[in-house]
Amino acid sequence: MLDALYIAATGMHAELAQLDTISNNLANLNTTAFKKSNVSFDDLMYRDAAAASELDQATGQMKSGLGAGIAGITKDFSIGDLRATENPLDVAIRGLGFLEVDSGNGQTAYTRNGALKIDSDGYLATVSGQRLTADIQIPPDSTDVFIAADGTVSVRVSGEDKLLEVGRIEVASFLNPTSLEAVGENLYVPTEETGGLTLSTPGEDGTGQLAQRFLEGSNVNLVSEMMSLVVTQRAYEVNSQVIKAADEMLRINNNLRG
Repeated sequence: MLDALYIAATGMHAELAQLDTISNNLANLNTTAFKKSNVSFDDLMYRDAAAASELDQATGQMKSGLGAGIAGITKDFSIGDLRATENPLDVAIRGLGFLEVDSGNGQTAYTRNGALKIDSDGYLATVSGQRLTADIQIPPDSTDVFIAADGTVSVRVSGEDKLLEVGRIEVASFLNPTSLEAVGENLYVPTEETGGLTLSTPGEDGTGQLAQRFLEGSNVNLVSEMMSLVVTQRAYEVNSQVIKAADEMLRINNNLRG
């Protein structure tokens, strides 16, 4: 009977992790280029049931499960809707790929948030301050910035009619992007499971082209998350009812012994 208490507790613990994940997804409903997380569950190890006969144990029948556990929390990198902006430094990736940036601690990170700015040294950087590893510097006397679909960055310098090319934004891709580790500020870093990195011209090697004056929205679906929230709440409630039922049965059993 005590097993029922512990089994239900594992279910409640797993549903709490699901609730935390749903809460984070909903909190980032309007975060630029946010990618929702999904929780996957596994059943825990099995053992011979207490009522199993010797024959059942020998044949592997009458196995009793010991609850549920969290197999992992992964990111869903499906593409969010693109929305138009009036900022020439905003850029979205129309398809797969990431922008490569310097996280500031000596580590390279990757993001799909193309809300860019010109930092104090004139380089293109994210709004959080991470500079693009392409080191694209915008001249201080520039009047317009143009970002082509293939990543070419050009500027119009005051007093000049011809555009000046100042660099190219490349797009990074991975064999297994779902294993990227989120580190905050819309940044991801590779893990051992991520696979090889490929830097490509936007539109090549299966990557998407760039779209200037656009930003990618969050891929969180409000209706889907609310449905998951209801299911999670019900599952948590059912597991709590199991604990109450097991506790009541234990109380009855103790009274009978008394």
